[in-house]
Amino acid sequence: MLKAFADPARLRLLSLIQSAPEGEASVSDLTAPLGLSQPTVSHHLRILTEAGLLEREQRGVWAYYRLMPSAIAAVAELLTPPRKRATKKAR
Repeated sequence: MLKAFADPARLRLLSLIQSAPEGEASVSDLTAPLGLSQPTVSHHLRILTEAGLLEREQRGVWAYYRLMPSAIAAVAELLTPPRKRATKKAR
């Protein structure tokens, strides 16, 4: 899962999807803001989906992607220093 986060374009994709209306976006919504081609964006989305960070829903010819909150929370937990984790759990 952390390998999927290692690419700056993938981090940007997660941010764009999070801030999109209704929290979801299609490839066509994401190519222009990233300045990448459709095949490249699709490749990054596939990696994020396979890592469990995104959920993909097919609607007709379009696929829409949305964040998986539990996976994002798991990564946040991994990136939180141990002392801060203990403080959060104590509250």
